[in-house]
Amino acid sequence: MFFASQRPAGLALPVVLAVALLSGCGNSDSDSTSAPAVPATAASASAASTTDIAAFDDLEREYRARLGVYALDTGSGRTVAHRQDERFAHASTFKALQAAVVLRDASDQDLRRVVKYKTSDLLEYAPITSKHVTTGMTVSDLLAASVQYSDNTAANLLFKEVGGPDGLERKLRELGDETTNVDRIEPHLNEATPGDARDTSTPRALGTDLAQFVLGDALPAERRKTFTDLLVGNTTGDTYIRAGVPDGWKVGDKTGSGGYGTRNDIAVVWPKTGEPIIIAVQSDRGVKDAESQDALIAEATEAVVAALR
Repeated sequence: MFFASQRPAGLALPVVLAVALLSGCGNSDSDSTSAPAVPATAASASAASTTDIAAFDDLEREYRARLGVYALDTGSGRTVAHRQDERFAHASTFKALQAAVVLRDASDQDLRRVVKYKTSDLLEYAPITSKHVTTGMTVSDLLAASVQYSDNTAANLLFKEVGGPDGLERKLRELGDETTNVDRIEPHLNEATPGDARDTSTPRALGTDLAQFVLGDALPAERRKTFTDLLVGNTTGDTYIRAGVPDGWKVGDKTGSGGYGTRNDIAVVWPKTGEPIIIAVQSDRGVKDAESQDALIAEATEAVVAALR
């Protein structure tokens, strides 16, 4: 289920992203359980690729999990993938996409607007919004609470800024993502029942979306920087992708967890040298009350780095 592919190193980033969009965001209402066709260039993959085939399969056996990986080295165009087009519950990783859409469409005045809410609006996980019920929070502060602390109440309040789940999905479709489904609000979107296509995406689609927002032209430069800073300032990802990259590499990420052992992380990673790497890792364990495994995400990331560097 794993392949590493090599494109010519001279490809500009927009071309690389366009290829990813055309090949990876096709409409799919059901899980894909078979591997996509292996590019002809994969025949020349290095011996390290063979090791990584075993690495991902071994991780699935070790953690009794299903693992999805999509990674793109934006400098060389090389990709690493494993179940990259299978559907997984996206859980809170959607908050990154939601924030980017808000930043794309909102005016400066919109971002400064104070949103009022009540104690009855608070969900169980509301580490930031629970502290500001009396004053409300600006849209900008809600973005930070949602992305950097995964505050569920903040995410639900932001849904109102984008027209609800349907509005967010529609805006993603406008960006070329025909894969990601957004159907419910927090906390129901984390249900993650196997076979349910609601509130699901694929590693390739999530990685491609993130690349467009952080490295592409889906956001104007100032808003792109704001969004990137939100991801880099995330407080929930220390044991996931951040734990799987070498010391000194910069990471901007958004994590997610849900039922059936769902554990995800999507990130843009800046090595000390070379161009950024997009990494999207999704996983689940298929049992309703199964615990998610942070180390699975970190070890999958280590395998990605080994394949690309």
